[in-house]
Amino acid sequence: MRLSALLFFSFLLIPIIPSFAVESNDELFVVVTTGDEETQMMAIVLATQSLNQNINVRVLLCSSAGDLAIKGLESRSFEPADRSPKQLLKGLINQGVKVEVCGIYLPNRNYEESDLIEGIGLASPPEVAEYMRNDLVRYFTF
Repeated sequence: MRLSALLFFSFLLIPIIPSFAVESNDELFVVVTTGDEETQMMAIVLATQSLNQNINVRVLLCSSAGDLAIKGLESRSFEPADRSPKQLLKGLINQGVKVEVCGIYLPNRNYEESDLIEGIGLASPPEVAEYMRNDLVRYFTF
């Protein structure tokens, strides 16, 4: 009896589930700080998949992950796609995703804004803080 009641109520909920689906006005804010290339890859893969599902994506690179933004610094490729985190990041940029390095990344390294690959900007902490306050923004950090 319990199992049949559970199944009955489960079927009643099926039409409700799409109403909880993520809408295109939702935002995903992906902050990558790790220098671990495999973790960087997974973060960018998930950001890419989210973008493919009509989620607005924004990426902030801080700490060691900021190296992904620097011209001439390459990251290793991963299977099965035989692509690197940097290659996937460039793909996000080409699709219009806002990608930035954190405001303290450049001043604490021997790089300048001209060292960033095309399409990557310098984040403004007050603007990022305001963006994060938005109720539609989901925040993931890697």
